[in-house]
Amino acid sequence: MKTKLILKALAALLLLASPVAAAPCAETEFEGVTFTLCEVRAGEDLRLFHSDPAGDLLGSFGAVNDLLSTEGKTLAFAMNAGMYHPDRRPVGLYIERGQQLTPVITGGSAGNFGMLPNGVFCIAEDGFHITDSRDFAANPRRCQYATQSGPLMVKQGQLHPRFIPGGDSRYIRNGVGVSADGTRAVFAISEDSVNFDTFGRMYRDHLGMPDALYFDGKVSRLFSPALGRSDLGLPMGPIVGLAVPAP
Repeated sequence: MKTKLILKALAALLLLASPVAAAPCAETEFEGVTFTLCEVRAGEDLRLFHSDPAGDLLGSFGAVNDLLSTEGKTLAFAMNAGMYHPDRRPVGLYIERGQQLTPVITGGSAGNFGMLPNGVFCIAEDGFHITDSRDFAANPRRCQYATQSGPLMVKQGQLHPRFIPGGDSRYIRNGVGVSADGTRAVFAISEDSVNFDTFGRMYRDHLGMPDALYFDGKVSRLFSPALGRSDLGLPMGPIVGLAVPAP
C-alpha cells in the first residue's frame, strides 16, 4: 500500500509540468467500492493505440501523447484496453485505424480471457458496440478500432453466468460499458479491489448499461491529467484514449 501511494504521488508530480486537458472522468461509489469513470460520446476522437507508424510498441501514456503531439492533440484520458502476450502483442482481435493486426479468438481457455462468453469492444462510425466474440466472428462489424477481452461481464442485461456473488477473487480491475443506443462508452477502473460480480453489477445496476466488457486486472492503469493522475507501471499492450486539441 505504501509503495502504491508513493507511485501515485510521483505520477502526480510528473503531471504538474504538463498542460492539463479537460477530462470526462469522475469518481462514483457502488456497494462500498470506489470507481473512477471516464465517459465518451460517439463522435469524439476515441482511439486505440498499440504501435507507432514504424511498428514500434508505444506501451505508455507518455509515448501516446508524444505521438498525438504531432497532430496538435493530447490525451484527455487513457487506460489499458485488453490483454496482451509477454511481448505486448494483443490477445485476440485487435483493429487499429481500420486495419486488423490480430484475429478474433472464439474458443474457451483457462484464465479470464477464455471465460466464455468474452467479447469485442468496437468503435465504429455509427457508435460504440460490445459484442460476444462468437457473434462477432460469425457476423463481423466494420470497426475503426476494436479490442477483444474477457470475460463479457454483462451481455444484453445479463451478468456472466460464471460470476459468483461475494466472490473472493478481488483485484484492481478496469473495463468498458456501452449504452443501449451505442452513443456512450463509460470506462471504469476500481480504486479498491473488486470481484467480477460487483464490477458487472456496477455497470448494469448503477450505470444502467446493458453490455460491459472486462479489460484486465492487477495491471490496470489510468491516465487523467485533470485528476492529476498518471499511473506508473511496466509497458502495456493496447491502450484506449480520448484525443483532444492540445492547449
